Amino acid sequence: MHRLQMFKTYQLKRALAIIIGILALDQIFKIWVKTHMYLGQEFEITPWFFIHFTENNGMAFGMEFGGSYGKLFLSLFRIVFVGGMIWYLRKSVREQASMLFVTVLSLIIAGAIGNIIDSVLYGFLFSSSEYGLVAELLPANGGYATLLHGKVVDMLYFPLFDGFFPEWFPFWGGEYFQFFRPVFNLADASISCGVFLWILFQHKMMPPDASKSSEGEASDSTTSAVV
Repeated sequence: MHRLQMFKTYQLKRALAIIIGILALDQIFKIWVKTHMYLGQEFEITPWFFIHFTENNGMAFGMEFGGSYGKLFLSLFRIVFVGGMIWYLRKSVREQASMLFVTVLSLIIAGAIGNIIDSVLYGFLFSSSEYGLVAELLPANGGYATLLHGKVVDMLYFPLFDGFFPEWFPFWGGEYFQFFRPVFNLADASISCGVFLWILFQHKMMPPDASKSSEGEASDSTTSAVV
């Protein structure tokens, strides 16, 4: 029992370390970009990696969820979603979920909280970055928006390659394309990594109780068949 409790405590501490670490990096990077760059500014790190400052009102990778009420709904939905994910994380640790599963949940929670901070607080904390202006932190005249109406800061841009679709290509034949076009942030990357790992290794993340239950059902059905 003591060893089991130690394992659960370790799992919680590890999850907390992942969440805090990703959040810290995400917010440090966003605050630096917000207070050192104006909207639309970019600089090249390598030919396929740019820091490009943009903001969005909606979801990951610049997708939109229209209007003021849509923005408010999205901010509130994120808060409820993260609350549910935190509850599920604690439940999974209590039920001795695998370390990989706890890591996946921690990555998704960290990314969601990172973008929630932008949506809830950035409009109140920063002045606008538009019209070639670099934003101020805690401006004297107030921020660019009210609470829950802030914009998410994105900056990671990876235009790995571009070109034109062949003429025979369905729907987009002859049109210009670029991969990878979306601009995103560390929080988006954390969520995407968590979801990717979940899909890739879901067969290895079954809780012990579920596997025991499956074995028990198989044993019962075998016994019934023999009887």
